[in-house]
Formats: sequence, structure tokens, C-alpha cells
Amino acid sequence: MTDESRPVSASFGENTFSFHVMRERLPKEFFEKLMFSIRNHRPISPDTADVIAHAMKEWALTRGATHYTHWFQPLTGLTAEKHDSFLAFDDTGRPIERFSGRQLIMSEPDASSFPHGGLRSTFEARGYAAWDPSSPAFLMKRAGSATLCLPSIFVSYKGEVLDKKTPLIRSVAAVSKSSVRMLRLLGNKRVTFVTPNVGAEQEYFLIDAALFERRPDLCEVGHTLFGARPARGQQLDDHYFRAINDRVLELMERVEQELIRLGVPAKTRHNEVAPGQFELACLHQPANIAADQNQLVMEVLRRLAPMHGMQALLHEKPFAGINGSGKHNNWSLIDSEGQNLYEPGSSFSSHVRFLIFLMAVVLGAHRHGRLLRSIVASPGNDLRLGGNEAPPSIISVYLGDHLTSLLEGLADKRPEARASLEDIDLCTGGVARIPRDTTDRNRTSPFAFTGNKFEFRAVGASAAISLPNAVINTMVAESLDLMADRIEARTEKGEERLAAAVEVLREVIAESRPVRFDGDNYSEEWLKEARRLRLGMANTTPEALEALCEESSLALFERYGVLTREEMAARRRIKLDFYVKTVAVELKVARRMLSVHVLPAALRCQERLARAINETAQALPGPGPGLEAERKRLACLTALIGELLAGIAVLEADEGALASNGDLADHGRRCAGEVRPHVAAARAVSDAIEELVDARDWTLPKYDEMLAISRA
Repeated sequence: MTDESRPVSASFGENTFSFHVMRERLPKEFFEKLMFSIRNHRPISPDTADVIAHAMKEWALTRGATHYTHWFQPLTGLTAEKHDSFLAFDDTGRPIERFSGRQLIMSEPDASSFPHGGLRSTFEARGYAAWDPSSPAFLMKRAGSATLCLPSIFVSYKGEVLDKKTPLIRSVAAVSKSSVRMLRLLGNKRVTFVTPNVGAEQEYFLIDAALFERRPDLCEVGHTLFGARPARGQQLDDHYFRAINDRVLELMERVEQELIRLGVPAKTRHNEVAPGQFELACLHQPANIAADQNQLVMEVLRRLAPMHGMQALLHEKPFAGINGSGKHNNWSLIDSEGQNLYEPGSSFSSHVRFLIFLMAVVLGAHRHGRLLRSIVASPGNDLRLGGNEAPPSIISVYLGDHLTSLLEGLADKRPEARASLEDIDLCTGGVARIPRDTTDRNRTSPFAFTGNKFEFRAVGASAAISLPNAVINTMVAESLDLMADRIEARTEKGEERLAAAVEVLREVIAESRPVRFDGDNYSEEWLKEARRLRLGMANTTPEALEALCEESSLALFERYGVLTREEMAARRRIKLDFYVKTVAVELKVARRMLSVHVLPAALRCQERLARAINETAQALPGPGPGLEAERKRLACLTALIGELLAGIAVLEADEGALASNGDLADHGRRCAGEVRPHVAAARAVSDAIEELVDARDWTLPKYDEMLAISRA
């Protein structure tokens, strides 16, 4: 039996130093110490670290590893790694392999060149990568070598957070503590911890590598700046769930094989809506592990696609006029007994618990909608949100008709307001079953309850999911604590705890009503209503990022120790700086493509067309319908060339303005309000020229070619 033909279960996690492997290789005493540290968010003792490091090294060496690295998520949006070999020398100078607990716990990569948003001076270079024991180490095999990768956090010499993983880990502890508090208040004394569980659905495009290399815009900024709409886009609705062609399937299988060996539970693969678009979804995992594994999904896709003659595009909007790519972030809470807190259960108390935790998310979105919008803001997502199945840039929560009816009946104390299906009569204390799927899904909602989890659909395809989940965890922790405070205030006055919980639910349902919306999120009526309700909404990244430094956001993260005010301000500066630099690159690439590709093609076509008209007029003197049509075509092309030259001049002026010294916020507003609209206007002219120019003159691959990979 070949390696590829083995059952998935036989190869799953073979390149991962999983908890199962740790249980087998570590002495029972040290394995239990490790698990205690992970569950209680406590540091690992030096002696335990030494035992783990030795076992990890021995395991890695048997699989061909020569180096190790602390693998972390800096504020660049990618992952980072610095490889160190296991090579050392004993007292006699004999070479040996050595890996100590100290080396496992921490390394010291140079931090001077990573984004820090003003947290430190340029000359301060020291940084620390610290192992995250809750996320299993893995072996990355490539180019004939194997490296032991240790999922890690990254902080500066003075302790400032310089990565995306640390806030997530802190938020996991916060939501666990608040959830346990609430569960005990509701009568469950057995639960010791609660874990946020996450499943990420990764959308991506594939195009032929040879075509990719001939598109400067795809190579430099990840999406097309120009391109006339294809004759056949997604209007026939024939790509979604279509049979996967052999070439793409071979890549998918290879990607899945590597992910499975890395312990990433790749579960679903399929054709997405747009031509050339696909999806890979994984089984749900604890949030910090899911965040690491999603980074691996993106890395493996990018690395393996060229080996199959393709390029994987993770940009949110690689092609205008068809669907963009998102990353649906499925989130839930699982207690220490394995119970999903978003499953109603079969008792009155379990129904109360279900509604309390349901409304914790709704209340969090109501209180921090602008923060939720800000954490999904990016140059790519600005082009995606609000179009073709992507949610709009307005944060609202979808619960469905059944739950909405139940909640409104509860808030208004209407016993007769029972839904058509079985539900809970909380007004009288009766017990009945809440069916899981009682309503259709709303694909336009950015934050939807989908049966036993919440699906945050606004996350962009290229984004790390660490910070979005950190925000969700923290806002839910706050909501649970606010409700717990109110319940305790009532019980101290003599109210029975479940009755008090129901009264608090009524308050929260009414309080958070503005953020709940089950209708068409694309409608003009909803846009007007959302503005009236002052919901979290922003059309551009610079506008959205303002929420990161609003008092409500700063107080939230400060209260739960997730990020300091200075660290929040730094993240805003980093994201804004990235936006401005990205748009500046788009601008420069656009101007060069227009000057080097589009304009020469238009001039060649103009010259050939003018020559043909003159020759035809000489050969066939007098007017003729064909000749007049060609003259009109030439006049149209000539007019477009004039518009193109004017557009290039505008872009050159924009380049000069962005190159000048100025306030970062001002540059951000200029990029959003002027530069991108100017590039879009130039695109409209270029795309019109593309429709007129002879194919032999056009040097750039067209949409029809690039999107044809699904039919190859």
C-alpha cells in the first residue's frame, strides 16, 4: 500500500508531537504537570521543560530533523521562523545533538525589523519567542530537510506584545474564567474550564502559474488592477460544488496529505461560486490551535500550488466582478465536560444557560460592533465586503425567525408567543426542546448563529484568525461578567437564581435589540436603519481602524489583560501603515502597467487601424458602412487613449503626494478617498481599451484565460 493510499487515520498527525505522542513518550508525572499548566494557564517548571525538550528532540531526530525553530505570528500577517540546529559539543569536544528545556521555552530572534507601531525605538532589537505548549509542535518537511517547529508567542525585551497569538491566548483564559463563573452561578459546579472552539473555512483562487507570472499586479499586490470582465464569469452558477477537475484535485489531495501529516484536520474541499475559486475547511479545534493550523493551511497552499503549475491566490478580491474570498470563522464554547454551550440540552436550566451564552455574543456585538469591524479591516477586504455573497461592512447578528420570535416573546413576557416549532416557555418555567435547525441561513449576515455555533463571515481570506477570535473571546467574557453581576445583584435581594437569570435575559434582549437583524443586509433600507442605530460600520480601512483606539475598545482589552492601551494604539498604526503602503504599491504597479502594457497596446492598435482605414479608403474611394464603422472605432480608441494619458498623469501626481512627508492618518484618508478611486477610474478606461484592442497587441493575460483553470 502506498503512503498516499493509506487511510487518513493512519497518517494523521505523524509529523506532530501531539498530546497523544506526549502521553506515550513522557513519564506520566511530567505529562500530567504539562496538562495542568495548559489547562490552568500556568508556566511550566524548568525540570518539566527539560524532560519535554529531551523527548521532543528524540522524536524529531528519528524523523530526520536537524533544526528547530520558534514559529510565531508577527504583526506582518505572515509567520516567522529562525532555524537553529541541534548541534552542540560535549565536554570533550565531541559533536552531539542537544535540546534543553531553556531552549524549548524561549529563543531570542532579532526583533528590530518586525512592525512594532512605535512601541520601541529603532535601535532596540531584542525580542523573545516563547513556546506555546497548548499548540503541538510539528515537523515541517521541505527541500529535503525537516525542521521542528514550536508554535510560539513573540514579545519585546520590555514585554510589549509584538505578535497576533499572545492576545488570543490571553483572551482564551479570560473567556474561560468568565464562562466558569457564569456556569457556577447557574448551578453547574463540575465545570473547571471552558475552551473556545474554532473552525475556519479557507477560500482561495487558483490560476495557471505561467499566466500569474505575466501579470505584474498579481505578482506584486495579489489581485488584478485591470481586466475586462470575462464573457463567462459566474452568471451561469455552474461552478459551485461542480465536479473538481483532475488537475485541481491532484493539488487538493497533495495539500490535504501534508496537512493531515501535520495534524491539521482537513475535512471539506469543493468548488466555490466563482470560476477558479475553491474552499478547504477544517474540523473545529481549540482556538489557539485552530489559529496556528489556519496559518499552516495558507502556507501549504502557497508552497505546493507552484509544484502543480498553479498559483494559489489568497487575496480577498483577486478578480473584479466575481465573488471574493473570505474565511468564515465558526466559533463556539466547549466546557471541560465536552458540552457545547450552544446546544440547548434537555432541562430548563440548560435552556437558560443556552440563552445566556447566546445573548453574550449578541450583547458583545452590540457593545463592540465597531471593534469587530475594525479587526477585519484590510486593503483586500475593503474590496470584498458588500459584494457577491460577502457580508456588508455593517456589523449585525443573525439569529433566525425562530430564535428571534422566542427572544422577543421572552423580553415582552408573552407566554403565547411560542414559535411554531417546539421551544422554551421561559415565561412560565416550562421545559421543551429547542430544535437546532429551525430556520434558513442568511448568507448576507456578517455574524450568524448557525445551529450550535456563531459564524463570523467578515474575516478576509488572507487574514490570520488570531485577533478576530481574541476580540470575540474578550467581548463574550465581558458580556458574561456583566450579566453575572446583574444576576448576583438580584440573588442578593432574595431572587431565585434561574428566575434572576431570566429577568437579566429580558433586559439584555431588549438592550441589544438594535444589532439583531434577520433581513437582507444588502438592502438600502437596512443601510439607512443601520446608520440611524449607529451600528459598527465603515466602508474603508482608515475609517474602521479608528475603533481600535476608542475608549470602549481600550477599556475592554485593558480590563481583561489582553492588550494595553499602548499596544492597541500600535496595532492601529501598524494596520494603517500597511494599508497606506499597500495602496502605494497598487498605485505604482497600476501606473507602470498602464504605461508599459496598456498604452503601447492601444497605440499599436491605433496605428494599425489608422493604416487599414487609409489603405481601404485609397482602394475603395467613397463612403461605405464598413469604413465608417472602422472610423468610429478609431475615434473611440483615440478618445480612450487621451483619457488614459490623463489618468496616468493623475496617478503620477498621486505617487508624488504619497511620497511626500505627511501625517499617516492623512495619507490613509487620501488613499481611500482619492488614490483608489483614481486607480478605479483608470481601470475603467483600460478595460474599455482591452475590449477594442487586437488580441495580438494585448500583452496581459485576460480574465477569460486566468479563470479557465476549472475547465482545464
